[in-house]
Amino acid sequence: MTTPETVPAAGGVQWKRFGGAIALTGVVTAGLVAMTASGVLAANFSISGMPFTVTATNLHGDGFEQYATIDNMIENSPNCTPDNGCQELVIVSAINEAQLTKLCQSVDLGPISLKITAGDNGNPVQAKALVVDSDLISGDADFKNINVGQDASTFDKVKDPNTGEKIKGGEGVFGQQADTVDINNLRQNNYATTAAKFTLPHLRMSFTSSGC
Repeated sequence: MTTPETVPAAGGVQWKRFGGAIALTGVVTAGLVAMTASGVLAANFSISGMPFTVTATNLHGDGFEQYATIDNMIENSPNCTPDNGCQELVIVSAINEAQLTKLCQSVDLGPISLKITAGDNGNPVQAKALVVDSDLISGDADFKNINVGQDASTFDKVKDPNTGEKIKGGEGVFGQQADTVDINNLRQNNYATTAAKFTLPHLRMSFTSSGC
């Protein structure tokens, strides 16, 4: 196995366009389904299947990884449909240490939204071993020392501080990792978020007529 060549970060990358450059083909998707079924890419928990929006004016991350996987819902979940088969194909973004400025998270509940804000009083939100599962990411991104096309099972940028275990994808899965990532005007459509530690200064939670 050869180590992918390190390429310089591109300034002002439009995240959604960048994501299109690494879009999964049907063959790769079929492979992901097979690996998930065998437990190689099993999710840490069963997702609800209800997406939620996350925005931030800025995200800075030290130690960044990204790869694809499949999240599963519980059997007979009301959010299962013939189209999704109780699964969601997602992009996993893992960050070893993250800071987010003016974080907003909202869940659409029909006539109202449950909205959470934090990190908007001069102290950013802090997270360790942050892992986010998304099907849409947009923003203006800059990477430092990025490897694109690296086998996700060889990632070494993100570790669980509680166990020391590396967070990584399955064997043969297309991925990318970088020393640092900076994203302005971040917007995500997410299905799951986990973190070893999550600190939210100036946390506010409420029901509102509109989301983030």
